[in-house]
Amino acid sequence: MAVKFKGNIVKLVGKELHISDDAPVVMLVGKDLSTIEIGGTQDKYQIINVVPSLDTGVCATQTRKFNQEAASLKNARVFVVSMDLPFAQGRFCSAEGIDNICVASDFRKKEFGKSYGVLLGDSPLEGLLSRAVFVVNPQGKIIYKEICEEITNEPDYQAPLRVIQ
Repeated sequence: MAVKFKGNIVKLVGKELHISDDAPVVMLVGKDLSTIEIGGTQDKYQIINVVPSLDTGVCATQTRKFNQEAASLKNARVFVVSMDLPFAQGRFCSAEGIDNICVASDFRKKEFGKSYGVLLGDSPLEGLLSRAVFVVNPQGKIIYKEICEEITNEPDYQAPLRVIQ
């Protein structure tokens, strides 16, 4: 699948993952500089909401919508992953009243972007993450994946929720 930014094809760096693949375990940085583990086996489903930057309107909307949906989920943990610095993520969450999801930054090693195949390798957004959503079941398998064809478009919000209900 070709990913585009404003109509121009962009290169994704890293390993392409597929449904039923093991979700790579990646350590990211929380808004309080704590270590956050994403992927692998956990006691709940993981909805991994990936955005280029919380400083853009579409990314902010995507994060707000997943925050609203997460409030009703008892069997899932919702993450938002971006390259934003943890301090910026913290400010965003405080300003927007985001408290139902866990924000995680991939700024140190770009390990999430490479492991999940969503690191942008070219375009004006080179070095950021492509817009995507992954759902990982408690056994650590990817059961849903959407990499938005056009980075400036929002993902499907209901499909990842349906796979865990």
